[in-house]
Amino acid sequence: MGGRYDPSLEVDTAVPQGRIEEIARLITTVPPGFRVHPKVARGLEQRLEMARGKRPVDWGMAEALAFGSLLLEGVPVRFSGQDSRRGTFNQRHAVLFDTVSGAEHCPLRHLAPGQARFEVYDSPLSEAAPLGFEYGFSRDSPETLVLWEAQFGDFGNGAQVIIDQFLVAGEDKWGLLSGLVLLLPHGYEGQGPEHSSARLERFLDLAAEDNIQVCQPSTAAQYFHLLVRQARRRWRKPLVVLTPKGLLRAPSACSAVGEIAAGRFRAVLPDDEEGRDADRVLLCSGKIAHDLRAERIRRGASRTAIVRLEQFYPFPESDLRQALERHAVASEIVWVQEEPGNMGGLDFVRPRLERLCGQERHVMTVKRSDSASPATGSSKAHALEHEALMALAFARSGS
Repeated sequence: MGGRYDPSLEVDTAVPQGRIEEIARLITTVPPGFRVHPKVARGLEQRLEMARGKRPVDWGMAEALAFGSLLLEGVPVRFSGQDSRRGTFNQRHAVLFDTVSGAEHCPLRHLAPGQARFEVYDSPLSEAAPLGFEYGFSRDSPETLVLWEAQFGDFGNGAQVIIDQFLVAGEDKWGLLSGLVLLLPHGYEGQGPEHSSARLERFLDLAAEDNIQVCQPSTAAQYFHLLVRQARRRWRKPLVVLTPKGLLRAPSACSAVGEIAAGRFRAVLPDDEEGRDADRVLLCSGKIAHDLRAERIRRGASRTAIVRLEQFYPFPESDLRQALERHAVASEIVWVQEEPGNMGGLDFVRPRLERLCGQERHVMTVKRSDSASPATGSSKAHALEHEALMALAFARSGS
């Protein structure tokens, strides 16, 4: 179903611990005599340890568990993109290769008799044609979770015509629904203007009438629940996900397996570390949240709370209000982003945040200077910009 978003359509996305361990065992088992690369073999061992609670669950494992649980429920999964079988950052390994014979083995296709179909393809380094095809597939096979991934989110601009004509406007123009998922790696890590930005601002400019979902999950568990929600929920809308790069294995972005076995996707993550005495709230999304949390520890800024916006659209006004009410004495609410001021979520978030805060709180913004290109190509300049962002984020308005 399409139409406007209704909170009553939310679904439970938890998966029992026993099922998690079962899936982990199945996806880490290879056929007898299959010679896996030693590094990949070690990665499979670590994934089994994650499911058993011996180490936190990273991004790649959370995704595999989401796919595995859906396949066992009878939900087909189709995944294509640029370098998607392995994963651009070596995080997925959906297909394993025998190092001697070159034979292939896809564990998610061998979970159980009668399971749903799993397909994963490396699409050409082209965007418009593959994304157009996957949009059509999602239309003709609505029961399938269909995903397309860009090698870097920046490359999504090569498919802008598909996004503009079909993805965001198909329901309004023709009454056509799609649950297609776009995975767009995003984050400022000094990799230059072509490998930093999924152009969040463009998707937010196109967001209206609850036509799409735009999310930037900051933990592995959040990513798991987001994918499962997309498949289980009756409300069918395209989902744009800004995914991480350097955080794929970072401890701060990993999750305890219990967060997958219980819970659901949360559009806003409140600060569970800093209490009600916080006099300043930093509101942010994505990678910079982890940077800010580390900087808070370094500075000993114990009265600064950090709230994470995990879903931009539909804008979670009620959830954000509740998160901010936990810090009622905070007089300053600061939107912090790593993108330039003419990009990112600033122009979308600021007016909504100002309406939410009213006259009682002062809304401020911290961002990079406006720029014609998304990011600098100099790693040194990037480091200086990042240092300045951290300093501004923790600077008091009176200082």
